Amino acid sequence: MSVSDLDFFAHLARKENLSEAALELYVTPSAVSRRLGRLEDRLGVKLVNRSTRTFALTAEGEAYYATALDILGRIRTAEDKLRGAPGELTGVLRVNATIKFGRTLVAPIVSEFVKLHPGVHVQLILSDTAQNLVQNGYDLGIRLAPEGQDAEVSRRLLGNRRYLCASPDYLRRAGTPTRLSQLIEHNCITLRQQNEAFDSWNLESDGEIHSVRVKGTLNSNDGDVALSWTVAAHGIMLRSEWDIAPLVAEGRLSVIMPKYSQNGDVIAVTTKQNESSDKVWRFVDLLSEALERHARIKL
Repeated sequence: MSVSDLDFFAHLARKENLSEAALELYVTPSAVSRRLGRLEDRLGVKLVNRSTRTFALTAEGEAYYATALDILGRIRTAEDKLRGAPGELTGVLRVNATIKFGRTLVAPIVSEFVKLHPGVHVQLILSDTAQNLVQNGYDLGIRLAPEGQDAEVSRRLLGNRRYLCASPDYLRRAGTPTRLSQLIEHNCITLRQQNEAFDSWNLESDGEIHSVRVKGTLNSNDGDVALSWTVAAHGIMLRSEWDIAPLVAEGRLSVIMPKYSQNGDVIAVTTKQNESSDKVWRFVDLLSEALERHARIKL
């Protein structure tokens, strides 16, 4: 089993596209196709079902990809230990976070981290939704609950709640709901993930979870856009405390039925393979300290 082949296939499987893999590997798409063909011939199995429009790993391809990630990760860990002096961090750290959270809170910590540990090469990958760590080769993911709560290896970094909110102008015009059942009568602004709208809100009160269906004329995959619509008096939104607290203080938003809220804890997740990685947990420690400072933003 060639390490070079494992690395090649990991790039290909991660990109799910011959042309994109070729760009990352600095070769032509035809070269990628030929190398994949040689690899399949050597292994005696088909690893990828591909056509001009589709690309999908076969069952054998999925198994080979999982093996590749495991072996490459072990090699990287061993090399890091050999290269680094005692206590010195080296190697690559791949971190995934959602766009808003990653841009505002994680990116500044990356800057601070590499100053403290110049031997580490950090790759921060921001995405609309949380990505699978193993399939994408990430070492660490920063999640907002409920995502990340069922991860094998996780650490809660910061408590956070989401609250119902609307602008005073909207509430004067449409009325202020006092029961969850009344939300269906209001224009609710929802978020989308992977092209699906979240039109069911699970809210907690006194230890009980209440699920309520909502509807509305506006939804977006960008939380800041949705929040701007809420401030502009278009409807009711469910949003994190730290996002709405300044707007509530300014009188631009009002919290509705504050006894109902949703868990939005910040959670760091990693894989079993990285459970004892110094790089991962040193970064998590630094992020945790920064989030504690951010936690002072309260309603």
